[in-house]
Amino acid sequence: VLGTPGNKPDLVTRDYTIHLSKRVHKKQFKKRAPRAIKEIRKFAQKAMGTKDVRIDSNLNKHVWATGVRNPPVRVRVRLSRKRNEDEEAEEKLYTFAQLVQVSTFKGLNTENVDNA
Repeated sequence: VLGTPGNKPDLVTRDYTIHLSKRVHKKQFKKRAPRAIKEIRKFAQKAMGTKDVRIDSNLNKHVWATGVRNPPVRVRVRLSRKRNEDEEAEEKLYTFAQLVQVSTFKGLNTENVDNA
């Protein structure tokens, strides 16, 4: 998150498009889907500024749906920064990554989502 660490809002939800193809380019076939999951995690950490990133099972299944060799070229992800209920947790916030189904990726930008 840009700016000083103290001025970011606690709870925020945004939709991002992640271009997985460029992140798994020239990786061996056996490691492509695992690498895609790691790259989603890395993207979420950078975008939301939390080390703790939890990936929804539907997103995981979507990445693995076409096998280890062929993860999807792009994926639309909803990243939600939430408070950690666990009192002993190292960080008080975590990021939850969910799949957003879209028909086409054309013209999509990062969007804030109202979590009402």
